[in-house]
Amino acid sequence: MTASRHHELPRSDGVRHPARVLLHPLRPLARAVIRRRFGVRLHGTHHVPRRGGVIFASNHVGIADGPVLAIFAPRPVHALTKSEMFHGLLGPFLRASGQIPLDRFHVDPRAVRTCLRVLRDGGTIGIFPEGRRGAGDLQRFHRGAAYFALVTGAPVVPVAFLGTREPGGHTDSLPPRGGVVDVVFGPPRTLDPVPWPRTQEQVERVSMLLREHMLVHLDQARASTGRELPGPLPAHDVEPDPATGVTEQGAS
Repeated sequence: MTASRHHELPRSDGVRHPARVLLHPLRPLARAVIRRRFGVRLHGTHHVPRRGGVIFASNHVGIADGPVLAIFAPRPVHALTKSEMFHGLLGPFLRASGQIPLDRFHVDPRAVRTCLRVLRDGGTIGIFPEGRRGAGDLQRFHRGAAYFALVTGAPVVPVAFLGTREPGGHTDSLPPRGGVVDVVFGPPRTLDPVPWPRTQEQVERVSMLLREHMLVHLDQARASTGRELPGPLPAHDVEPDPATGVTEQGAS
């Protein structure tokens, strides 16, 4: 995309494209390391556009979802990652591999502009609309995916994770050694970009549409793989998460 796209509102010319030092070269090595512990089966990769900005929107059942998406997706992914993960020794690695820190409890303009920078540069972002890890059934759907789609016109590719957490597992559980994770990519949903200013009602309406699209994809993924979701996390293991977004009943 031309540089002028970064001057559109909200502007993204004031932020840099996330680092790609480790994003590309480490993917083959990381795949080999992961597959020594568990198998990864990719489905529907032909649905992913080969060029241009793409929004990968995925359900979220376990801690392995983000790394598996970034490492195995057909194109390198800059995934929105909760800012708490950047504390300590893991932080420099996540930044060098191009992941985007997100403050989930406050408006985070830098994370938003960084995502827009990536999409306007023709790259891909990964987002988990459910926010926290859980049952992976999309009961709550935050508005970020819809917002980025409305601003940029980038297609939203639904992703279903099955097997990254076993039933009864806790929030940091990894897939069992020797197990298999299925990652199912679905047909993209493309929306016409809406010029500034965009209303909350527009974003909520599109969020509802995307949620329905992802629910259909999730049902198809379960049917085609014969896999089921792991069920909810134990009550004591559920992370705090903003009570925002849309649900089956509408916006909240």
